[in-house]
Amino acid sequence: MPRISEITEDGGDPTLKSIFDKQREIFGDLLNPTKVMAHCPPILKAAQQLGQAIAQSGQLPKGMLPLVYLRVASINGCPF
Repeated sequence: MPRISEITEDGGDPTLKSIFDKQREIFGDLLNPTKVMAHCPPILKAAQQLGQAIAQSGQLPKGMLPLVYLRVASINGCPF
């Protein structure tokens, strides 16, 4: 049982609705960090913007980023 409850419904919040809809379209469901950060939509939105900024920074070759995500998930024992 998680220590922090997971939010899976947007509750009418337009920020959550757009994020939830996009993740369900891309991944088929919500990612676990999204369900936890949904308790505070502004933090969730900022975290996503940070992730996008990292992906778009050009600091890593475009094909390397998915490999980094996979390796980090592997190190942490998370299925990816």
